[in-house]
Amino acid sequence: MKIRLSEYNEKWIEMFENEVRLLSGVFGSEIIKFEHFGSTAVKGMKAKPVIDMICIVKDINKMDAFNDQMRLLGYDVAGEWGIKNRRLFRKGGENRTHHIHVYQYNNPEVERHLVFRDYLRNHPIEAERESNLKEELALKYDDTTFYSKAKRTFVEGVEQRALNWFRNK
Repeated sequence: MKIRLSEYNEKWIEMFENEVRLLSGVFGSEIIKFEHFGSTAVKGMKAKPVIDMICIVKDINKMDAFNDQMRLLGYDVAGEWGIKNRRLFRKGGENRTHHIHVYQYNNPEVERHLVFRDYLRNHPIEAERESNLKEELALKYDDTTFYSKAKRTFVEGVEQRALNWFRNK
């Protein structure tokens, strides 16, 4: 898939909130809460204009029952997609708008994503460094697979600093 990188857009918050309302009607009482994460959740960051959302649920095993409803709403059902005990739904085809990462309440991936988001929100220089790297990589790579692989080492370093920050605050 071609990389689309955008300046921060205030509408991303509204897109998140609209999808929360829509998905609340689908998942109902299974939901514990929704979280907006990733670059679109960090004010001022450049990002692929895809809203990354975490949906924390009571029981991950019940989520497969919603696959048909999600398809009707335009979501691609991707299953675990490489992360055990996650369900991934992607909306928008080649011009994706949303990724819904569904985790059970006790999955450690939730904390990892949210700590990373909060660290970038509280460390604007780190957010700027990541934005600059994304720009460089978007010029170098046409495909998201190579782009994501190229930024992995940088992101892992930021993740480690974020976890240390979280533990020591």
